Amino acid sequence: MTLTANWSYPTSIRFGAGRIAELAEACKACGINKPLLVTDKGLAGMDITNRALDNLEAAGLGRQLFSDVDSNPNDINAEEGLKLYRDGGFDGVVAFGGGSALDLGKVLAFMVGQTRPLWDFEDIGDWWTRADADAIHPVIAVPTTAGTGSEVGRASVITNTANQEKKIIFHPKMLPAIVVCDPELTQGMPPFLTAGTGLDAFAHCVEAYSSPHYHPMSQGMALEGMRLVKEYLPSAYSNGNNLEARAHMMSAAIMGATAFQKGLGAIHALSHPIGAVHATHHGTTNAVCMPAVLQFNKSAIQPVFDQAAAFLNIEGGYEGFCHYVNELNQSMNIPKTLTELGVENPDLDSLTQSALRDPSVGGNPVAMNYDNTYKLFESLV
Repeated sequence: MTLTANWSYPTSIRFGAGRIAELAEACKACGINKPLLVTDKGLAGMDITNRALDNLEAAGLGRQLFSDVDSNPNDINAEEGLKLYRDGGFDGVVAFGGGSALDLGKVLAFMVGQTRPLWDFEDIGDWWTRADADAIHPVIAVPTTAGTGSEVGRASVITNTANQEKKIIFHPKMLPAIVVCDPELTQGMPPFLTAGTGLDAFAHCVEAYSSPHYHPMSQGMALEGMRLVKEYLPSAYSNGNNLEARAHMMSAAIMGATAFQKGLGAIHALSHPIGAVHATHHGTTNAVCMPAVLQFNKSAIQPVFDQAAAFLNIEGGYEGFCHYVNELNQSMNIPKTLTELGVENPDLDSLTQSALRDPSVGGNPVAMNYDNTYKLFESLV
């Protein structure tokens, strides 16, 4: 089997090793003549970023870069990026990197032509209809990690620095027009980042599969995404240059992010406020929260995870699946508690209230309230 393909679900995806060479052509296919490449601070000076800029420059598209993107992107990053974008007269974004850069890049392309403030487009009810859809610029997404799946998402997670809360900004046209998925860009990614991003993809699949909402296509995609993570994340973690494992993990990330159209849940409701206040890595925070949330949701999810365990060749049904998750975390040196993660003196009351405001609450199979959410945070400390 050749791991090269062209996909159009949920958007056009150019998948395969070496396909970063098609970046300039992808821009032209979307009518982008002056792209701004948006990436994070860590990637800004790396060889893979320079090669992408070389590709754009050689095609006469310039080599403009914005990299002032924090690990948990925020409204300040967005304001600075928008100023550069507008002043430079750019007509499209190349969002290049992990979830942080992809989310920020999508927001810049979304906000450039809007007259209302960013928070007017939070994912609440039909607030997305406030946007001028014709003023949204196209995005080419180039993931360099295999985790968030933001490359196939219609939303971005941005931290509101005024109240230290992560907010989801949503619009259907935030979906990138073309995704260039080149697993070679993820080769050599450090083991801790491979683990954190890979377990983020796994968390997306687990929560989508757990969600009580009806979406059979997402349910099937979540199940296969879990299988790919189980089969290939250990190999990608132990050998960063295993291209086959890297390719399958990029697929798993896409599948997880597509599947969670069905819903997320308590894992993300907890990890969003933790990350916003304590600046923890999102995927790793999800991994820390996952075992406790699986137990929290046991009464509602045990039957479906009995089925998932059978499909994944895990003995012991739901309990066997939970044991597998604990062992997977341990094998990749994931902290067992928030304290081990570096969270000091957490304000559990504030975190609980923030978690209950997070849109992910609505997809959890067990209803979340102040008391049970506070106890869930307590169990993680």
